[in-house]
Amino acid sequence: MQAPLPDSLSSSLSELVAIRTGLHFPPERWGDLERGIAAAAPDFNFKDSESCARWLLSAPLTRRMNEVLASHLSVGETYFFREKQTLEILGERVLPQLLQSRCQERRLRIWSAGCCTGEEAYTIAMLLDGLVPDIKAWNITILATDFNPKFLRKAAQGVYGEWSFRDAPGWLRGRYFTERKDGCYEILPRIREMVTFSYLNFADDVYPSLSNNTGAMDIIFCRNVLMYFTSQRAKQVVGNFHRALVDGGWLIVSPVEASNALLSSFTPVEFPRTVLYRKTAGAEMQPLIGGYPVPLPLKAAEAMPPVIPAEPAAANLAEAQTRQADECELPSRMARNCANQGRLGEALEWCEQAVSADKLNPAHHYLLATILQEQGRHDYAIQALMRALYLAPDFVLAHFALGNLHQSQGRYRQAQRHFKNVLLLLHRHPQDETLPEADGLTAGRLAEIATALLESLPQAAAGVA
Repeated sequence: MQAPLPDSLSSSLSELVAIRTGLHFPPERWGDLERGIAAAAPDFNFKDSESCARWLLSAPLTRRMNEVLASHLSVGETYFFREKQTLEILGERVLPQLLQSRCQERRLRIWSAGCCTGEEAYTIAMLLDGLVPDIKAWNITILATDFNPKFLRKAAQGVYGEWSFRDAPGWLRGRYFTERKDGCYEILPRIREMVTFSYLNFADDVYPSLSNNTGAMDIIFCRNVLMYFTSQRAKQVVGNFHRALVDGGWLIVSPVEASNALLSSFTPVEFPRTVLYRKTAGAEMQPLIGGYPVPLPLKAAEAMPPVIPAEPAAANLAEAQTRQADECELPSRMARNCANQGRLGEALEWCEQAVSADKLNPAHHYLLATILQEQGRHDYAIQALMRALYLAPDFVLAHFALGNLHQSQGRYRQAQRHFKNVLLLLHRHPQDETLPEADGLTAGRLAEIATALLESLPQAAAGVA
């Protein structure tokens, strides 16, 4: 039996883990931390936890090292229809009201943040399948994210054993799964196709963002995740969730995480045996595009600035040129802001203005694709991205978006090709370079995300040996 880690080593290790993953290990949880390091040690080619811990503290952590570490320290405990009281309120009160209010638009966006192996996201899909008789006529987004590629691979495969059904309703397996010869159960393709699994690290990545489809959400599930973060990281994550939700949107956390201090930007709504948190309609919302105020929902003609004189005086030439540049940028800026607030019809109108004004600007076609994707018009989004690549073959974000689109549609070979193109193109960029149209994302971070997404693709479907 190995001796316990020295307190000084545990303290330094907990600080490192908090910085790199956001996971919080106070002194009373140092035993959990040591057990996680002991489990990770063989993956790092060490026989004992102390030598592994000292090496982790002395070596710069790569993305792969960080994910191996996080996979052993994070809790992968989940199952179908977990926390039934919350799901009953969701199915009987929240979702019916949302669906009724959206009966004309027929659009709904839900995010399972920290989805683990996918049981929560598929539970949401099954709830919606039972509530919406004409579900194919709706544009429903269920985004499920995690920072563990192993979890994402299992989730995308949709194959589960008995343990995932330990508290599930008796009808679940017969209605939504097929039994395999190995005794496991595979989720029906039509339910699997409702969910898009993607890599996201709360500690490193930018969200909400058009580039990873994390904006304009109606409901965010983040259950049994915040409790493992430092208080500072948890506040940061909650603040990002607040911005990612539309006015009136819902944040659903585990009862043990429900804290009025942590969730003070939300309004608690009490239901029988559970409390959910709502972003109050009309609440102050921080802009999602750095430096630009969120515009009021004006008509396009009302929002346009005055026409600049054709021949400005020489003394005012610089000012006139600045105004002309602002006038050219206004449609795309307005399109972004409207999309970030979930006003997709307005966003599309503004974006079409931007494309008409400058058809050769690949960034406008990329923005158009992100809006079309949120509208569920995936084929048109792909066409817009292909136009962007025709104008700029090295447009990294367009390749990345195509990879995500193909992955969400189950076209794993095409997704693999575009993610590989992303990695090839990023070799030309310094790791700390901020990429255009990426909401502050650096080349190094995008390379890590693309690598993780490649690793999360089902290997057989992607044609990987």
